[in-house]
Amino acid sequence: MSELENRKPAFATCVATKIGQASGLVQKLAQPWLTQLVLRLALSVPFWRSGILKWHGFLQLNDTAIDLFTDVFQLHLPGGPYPFPVLLVLGFGTRFAALGLFLMTCTIELTVPDGWPIHITWAAMALGIAAWGPGAISIDHLLSRAVKRS
Repeated sequence: MSELENRKPAFATCVATKIGQASGLVQKLAQPWLTQLVLRLALSVPFWRSGILKWHGFLQLNDTAIDLFTDVFQLHLPGGPYPFPVLLVLGFGTRFAALGLFLMTCTIELTVPDGWPIHITWAAMALGIAAWGPGAISIDHLLSRAVKRS
């Protein structure tokens, strides 16, 4: 074997080792509990910001929000989708809140189709939360542990 042929396996082994080390570091940083928490927070922000702008006083929707839900979306929801972001942040009823925001995202996509690049990220986050749950830092997790103990 020539010297060049001997170097190829050594180089490939070195690269594979470095990739394995980098992958291990990423896995240590991206813990499931942290990933699930960040997903919940990230999904709650746009819906919270949108929702907070539609209130006019305590438990009173402004005229724009009423028109939007009754005329455009033709939904008559008590309180609308605004509790969902709060539930996500708390990690309480998380899978149901994520499903609610997923359905809301689908409705938004039907009425604002040009927003699909953003809407698909919301849908992906909602489905991920619904599929894998809220994670260890959540009320749901604490309740689940309490039920298992009893």
